[in-house]
Amino acid sequence: MDAPLQSAAADPLVASAAVALSALSVALSIAVAAVLVRGYRRGPGRAGILYLAAGLLLLTTVPELLRIGLPTLTGVGTAKRSILVSGFELLGLGTVLWAVYGGGEP
Repeated sequence: MDAPLQSAAADPLVASAAVALSALSVALSIAVAAVLVRGYRRGPGRAGILYLAAGLLLLTTVPELLRIGLPTLTGVGTAKRSILVSGFELLGLGTVLWAVYGGGEP
């Protein structure tokens, strides 16, 4: 028995658009990270590019999946979910900064 898509939004079109935009956000961030990893494998192998790819995934993909997955699959409340999402976004920003400013490379 399939359950219909339920949302707090009054208009099903709004709920469908939100899901589609979330899926697009995840797909694009994974695609950009894949391009970065491919560039790393082709080039001289600078670790900064891998840090950039990881930071991008932590900044965009993981928080988006948490926003959708946690309320769907668990009973985690709004406050805990917000803390987890913000934590991963900050970790992603830190990783991107590490990559940009050359942390760990001579």
